Amino acid sequence: MKQIWLLTTALLMTLFLNTQLFAKPSTNPDTLRVALLPDENAATVIKDNKPLKAYLEKTLKKEIELIVTTDYSSMIEAMRHGRLELAYFGPLSYVMAAQKSNIEAFAARENKGEKTYQAVVIGNSQNGIKSFADIKGKNMAFGDPASTSSHLIPKSMLKKVGLAHDKDYQEHFLGAHDAVAVSVQSGRADAGGLSRPIFESLVKKGIIDSKKVAVLGYSDPFPQYPWAIRSDLDAGLKADIKNAFYNLKSDDILKPFKATGFAIMEDKDYDVVRDLAKILNLDLAKM
Repeated sequence: MKQIWLLTTALLMTLFLNTQLFAKPSTNPDTLRVALLPDENAATVIKDNKPLKAYLEKTLKKEIELIVTTDYSSMIEAMRHGRLELAYFGPLSYVMAAQKSNIEAFAARENKGEKTYQAVVIGNSQNGIKSFADIKGKNMAFGDPASTSSHLIPKSMLKKVGLAHDKDYQEHFLGAHDAVAVSVQSGRADAGGLSRPIFESLVKKGIIDSKKVAVLGYSDPFPQYPWAIRSDLDAGLKADIKNAFYNLKSDDILKPFKATGFAIMEDKDYDVVRDLAKILNLDLAKM
């Protein structure tokens, strides 16, 4: 009898856990889980975005949980499995997430009316990296494989000048944009690619010395980082969230995003990123 009781208990517990695991997420939850890109140190990202948390809680009358995943892939998977209601993606990570999840882009950061940004390729001056040609045979640092401005765009810039990642340089992925810049400055990497706004911010803060790091080139403009939302959320809640971002004017909240506001964006605005992935022969479904 004891064995039967234990077996029955185990089966009921398994059934309960499976029910919780595969339960359909609420369309109007009391707490909104908001993910932010792990572009920089997670603790710093959470601290810098406390004003955003307070603003959303006041505006939406909901509890807000800020989340910074360990990497881009974890963020994409969390959205895929309904563990996030809202997420701030890079253009490439959004495109990858949209392939696997029922989500939609609704806003992108805007800076003085511009809804585009650039990537930059930098080199270590002491290592003699002063042009794209000098990267041949050297170590090239990227951020996360799912990063637009710290992988996809810089890699396309190198390909444009005849440098292929599988034969002309050694590629290394360091996770975050700031890690790329620091690695290039220290000489551990000869060159690297990252977001231009992040690079310029690091120079302004004194973290990167412009005398040690040379700018090799800037990319063409690409659509800014999007905010994406679960498509199956309550229609009224979705409208409230969108309006909260469109009406956001606080400098304290916008400063960490290096933005002056958030403008309307749609999924089709990121087709240029999908096209770039095709040019590089990248299978987004396998990244």
